[in-house]
Amino acid sequence: MAKKPTFFSAFLNGLWNENPTFVLMLGMCPTLGITTAAINGVGMGLATTFVLMFSNLFISALRNIIPDKVRIPAYIIVIASFVTMIDLMMQAFLPDLRSALGTYIPLIVVNCIIFARAESYAAKNPPLASLGDGLGMGLGFTCAITFLACIRELFGSGAIFGFQIMPASYQPMAIMNQVAGGFITLGLLLAAVNALKTSMDHKRKAKEAHA
Repeated sequence: MAKKPTFFSAFLNGLWNENPTFVLMLGMCPTLGITTAAINGVGMGLATTFVLMFSNLFISALRNIIPDKVRIPAYIIVIASFVTMIDLMMQAFLPDLRSALGTYIPLIVVNCIIFARAESYAAKNPPLASLGDGLGMGLGFTCAITFLACIRELFGSGAIFGFQIMPASYQPMAIMNQVAGGFITLGLLLAAVNALKTSMDHKRKAKEAHA
């Protein structure tokens, strides 16, 4: 009998096993579009985490009430409500960051990560586990795009979070501030993550074989 998902197991799954960026490869538009600065990665990631957590929680709580025929429109209403909340909060308290992220904040409504978790997880699991899934997926997404943004900002401007890291003589790589730089950096990170996961799997199987 399969184990029932818990908050903690769902949380860890989103962080690493099914990381939305490095494993599921969802949400590629903001991943490539806004990761020229590390602060953008943090802002976009945390905004998405907020929407993921509460949309998962509400959709899970209402999963036995929402008729199957209208589940997609119902999901859109729930998700759009939380996107509107985070958008208004960012406009009020973080206007500069909101301006830098531009239309990518409203576009969270149609982010593949949000819909994928609503349909494949929140609609089939209890609220607490769904909340953990939203938190894990959101923070997994945040860590991934922030790491990607740090690399692009470092080589694209010589700084990380606006703090100069490279010496004054460093010549920035202009390509890192373009979408092509995002593709290249993401590809290299995907290769590194896959190699790490493969190595970890081999070590785990070797331990199980000798157990």
